[in-house]
Amino acid sequence: MSQLRIGVLGAARIVPTALVKPAGHVPEVTVAAIAARDPQRARAFAAKHGIATVHGTYEQLLADPSIDAVYNPLPNALHAPWTLKALAAGKHVLCEKPLTCNAAQAREVAAAAVASGLVVMEAFHYRYHPLAARMREICDSGELGAIQSISVSMCFPLPKFGDIRYSCPLGGGAMMDAGCYAVDCLRFLGDGRPEVTAARAKLRGPDIDRAMRADLRFPDGTTGRVTASMWSRRALDISARVVGERGELRVLNFVAPQAYHRLTVKTDSVSRNERVRGEHTYTYQLRAFAEAVLREGPVPTSAEDAIVTMSVIDDIYRAAGMRLRGGS
Repeated sequence: MSQLRIGVLGAARIVPTALVKPAGHVPEVTVAAIAARDPQRARAFAAKHGIATVHGTYEQLLADPSIDAVYNPLPNALHAPWTLKALAAGKHVLCEKPLTCNAAQAREVAAAAVASGLVVMEAFHYRYHPLAARMREICDSGELGAIQSISVSMCFPLPKFGDIRYSCPLGGGAMMDAGCYAVDCLRFLGDGRPEVTAARAKLRGPDIDRAMRADLRFPDGTTGRVTASMWSRRALDISARVVGERGELRVLNFVAPQAYHRLTVKTDSVSRNERVRGEHTYTYQLRAFAEAVLREGPVPTSAEDAIVTMSVIDDIYRAAGMRLRGGS
């Protein structure tokens, strides 16, 4: 296989940014087909974005022998079911984050991926940008000394309370939509699986967190904190901070660094700023997905890795006295 033909499940708003535009920069990838619940919307989307084939149902798209992989941008509650169906149909999967609604589902998807020999990549796109590698490099270099604490915030205003991200049956909530980024980044910068020590939610309804803060501890004693919000006093804060014995690292906008970011290192009263240039995060992600499928390249955001992220998110919901997404 020298060309990767991808089919899209649903005409979600994220598809042009996350897949269609990046495909224009990755010659090995073709966005070849789409299916949506509303066939008319699928046809309009395909015409606008130059997608050759429109299928009437998701099942028909999965049955198309010319499709090698699927992109799954459906609501959170549909990530696991349709990823499993795609794997059963012999398709590789690039799935929007979070990969599943809880750890049990993540284990099921990971097992299916192993059994099928197919690639499943969770779309934490920021992890594929050079900025993420530079953040980890600084933490590992010893420049900051022994790491003492890591805090990550993912807060943005979403006052559209009818949005699916406020729907518990669809796997919504601030910790699911925004917090999964914060948990993933915390894990990426720390070592080992962090234990949740406390969590507190601000609620939009009985089962929906509009904001969440959680405290954690890594096996080596490093403390962690994640803050997530879709509606709170902290309107906009997308940042990471790592504090060591000899200094600290601060990064502003680690999620979309191609738009703007600031990386600052302070040690012994000396401060420096760095700019890590690069392409769009989604371009790096799509290139890595193609590399994994076509040439067995590495998949840092694998289904196996998602098991740990979702286990931490499950524990945060439990510590906050809330029920898990996708379960009781």
